[in-house]
This record gives sequence, C-alpha cells and structure tokens, in this order.
Amino acid sequence: MDVPGARSWLFVPGDRGDRFAKAAASGADVVVCDLEDAVAVDAKEPARAEVARWLGAGGVACVRINARGTPFHDADVSALSGMRGLRAVMLPKAEDPRALGELSDALGPDTVVVALVETALGLHRAYDLASAPGVVRLAFGSIDFALDLGAEETPTSMLFARSSLVVASRAARVAAPIDGVTVALDDLSVVAADAATAASLGFGGKLCVHPRQVSAVNAAFSPGEEEVRRARRILDSVTDGGAGRLDGQMIDRPVVERARLVLRRAGVEPTPDDRRRS
Repeated sequence: MDVPGARSWLFVPGDRGDRFAKAAASGADVVVCDLEDAVAVDAKEPARAEVARWLGAGGVACVRINARGTPFHDADVSALSGMRGLRAVMLPKAEDPRALGELSDALGPDTVVVALVETALGLHRAYDLASAPGVVRLAFGSIDFALDLGAEETPTSMLFARSSLVVASRAARVAAPIDGVTVALDDLSVVAADAATAASLGFGGKLCVHPRQVSAVNAAFSPGEEEVRRARRILDSVTDGGAGRLDGQMIDRPVVERARLVLRRAGVEPTPDDRRRS
C-alpha cells in the first residue's frame, strides 16, 4: 500500500466485516476501515474487534480511529498498535501536532499517520500538523469543516481551505493532500468533476464513500494518454539545459519539470535523453 501516492481512499464501516474484502477488491488504492462516523456508539467495541481480526488475518488497511478526547480514542489506539496489516491511521479533528506525534509513537514505526483537517483551528495549524512526526499526508474533512465554520459547502466557500492544505503540505514536504468526500452516489459525473477540480488545485487523492466512486477518482488523479504524450513531446522539444518551443509555446524549465512530474505519476520511466536534460 503506497500511502503517500494513493489516489482513492475508500471508507468501509468498521462494524461491517462482511464488506472488508469487497472494499479491498474494489480497485481502491487504500481501504479505510472506519471506527468513527460510520459506527454507532454502542457498536464501537465490536467494530474495533472486527477490524483488528481482519488486520490480524492478513487484511491490509488504513483505519480512521475516533478523535482524541473521545471515550473511544485510547481503546482504538491500544487495539491497533502492532497490528501487522495496519499501514496507516487517520486521525479525525486533527488540531494538535503534539497529539499526532504521540499517536505516531504509540503506533510504532511501521504505521504512518494521516491528519484529517475538519476545523478552523486544524486549518490554521495545517503546516504544523503536516510537519508532525509520523504524518505523511493531510486530508480534508470538507463537510465537518463547513459545519465548523457555519458555511455552506460549495466549491467557492471551500476554495481557500483546499488551497491552504495544498500549500501547507508542499511547505512541509509531505505528499499532496487528500480531498474530502463527494456524497453523490448515483451521478458519477459529479464525483469525476469534484475529483478533477481537486486535482487541478494540487490534491493527490480523494476520500470515497462507495466502491462505484473509485474508478472516477483514480482516473482524475492519473495522467491521461494525451497528457502523457504531450509530456513526452515537451521533453523531446528541449535541448540540454536550454529552452525549447512546442506548438507555438515557449518550453522552459518549469514546463519541463511539470512534464517529468506527469511521466512519474503515469509510471513512465525517463529515457536516457530525459535524464541528460535534468
């Protein structure tokens, strides 16, 4: 499981063990077993045990635990620490960098942390959260964030927050952040549009609430064939250490670096000529 590079993060309720294998076979880059919002209070303990059983039996997942300060947080951490299939833990309502460091210490070196930003204070501290020990990515809980602000969740109202998370992630030298969920289940064009917008802002992935959303999300965060072809043409158009010209446009170093990024994201190995142009 490539947590820093993962595009699609599929939530599955922690008390629905019958869905874990289906989620793992959905094509999602990461399965997120959810012990928080998707699980009722009286089902927290059995859900925790269900997730631990699956991880111990060979399942691989990220787990969204309950927030620090809730009655369930410590038990979640205790039950999950050292589980062989646990690759990452997502901490909701992330606001305190020290708490993230303590969580990382408790989980051990084989488990990384994703900080889920869902409040104004969390956004205000986004750089510090991204810089905390063990944190490899930020994620955006857009619905709860809008609720915390008393704002309507629209692309315009959430633009500042989204851009801030991208900038904070880059400044902290962690992977591009993960965008929040799209609640549309039947109209995949909405999912695709939301994912494309997030990708254009600099996000690297998106949270999913249903398996049918996964393919649209993966596509949005993967370079298309035409984008890959153009990236290759850009690299072919420049000379060693200099600028070039392609389709009437100047090709300089930032454009070249962007082309290399596209090829890396597409899993295309650079040619010897590409390397010499570095």
